[in-house]
Amino acid sequence: MSRFDGKSAVVTGAASGMGRAIALALAAEGASVVVADISADGGAETVAMIDAQDGRARFLRTDVSSSDDVQALVDLAVSAHGGLDLGVNAAAIENETSPIADCEEAVFDRMIAVNLRSVFLCMKYEARAMRSQGRGGSIVNIASTNSFRPQPNQAAYTASKHGVLGLTRAGAVDHAADAIRVNAVCPGAIETPMLLGAIEARGRDKDEVARRLSLFGRFGTTQEIAQAVLWLCSDESSFTTGHALAVDGGYLAR
Repeated sequence: MSRFDGKSAVVTGAASGMGRAIALALAAEGASVVVADISADGGAETVAMIDAQDGRARFLRTDVSSSDDVQALVDLAVSAHGGLDLGVNAAAIENETSPIADCEEAVFDRMIAVNLRSVFLCMKYEARAMRSQGRGGSIVNIASTNSFRPQPNQAAYTASKHGVLGLTRAGAVDHAADAIRVNAVCPGAIETPMLLGAIEARGRDKDEVARRLSLFGRFGTTQEIAQAVLWLCSDESSFTTGHALAVDGGYLAR
């Protein structure tokens, strides 16, 4: 048997990058996955990839900063797949190029809405569904090494990712009695469209960034993040909650 046979999962930000890799990995291990993203084309591609590997998935276009959209996402998982066992909250943006003094309020507000408010909303409705079922569950939030150490010109992103870590720990405390575990994965420099776009926007050299942000001198892969998420979702981590797992090529060890 696969680790997640009979389990129901939602994955946000699953139209590309880490979210897509996580959705594919969960489906490959037997989970029925609701793929959520603002991008309908990317979400449909993810579902098609899961279908091609004989997995089970469906897509729901979701604005993760909208309470109505997030509630509808969780409701779909419950109605279509018989409940909710796993919630992986991976949706995020990163588009800053200026220091705090020059950061536009609209940029800050949007970053907090997509990166932090969304995690609160997802946790709220995921935990509510899991609690009502009485069988527990696992929630994994995608935080960042910025949750611990900021990079230059990323004040709003850093604030949002510090907040994700706070919500993770608070959720673990609040819902341990419901047998709901809440953990975070903190990726370092992972080769995703978002990271490559940020590097280009800043006019940086890709190889130099990889050497600076990893002891291995390379970017991590989305599959390496997915494997960390699968461990935290599985019974193999049954005594782990409120934890922030850095998958960062040793960046935070410097």
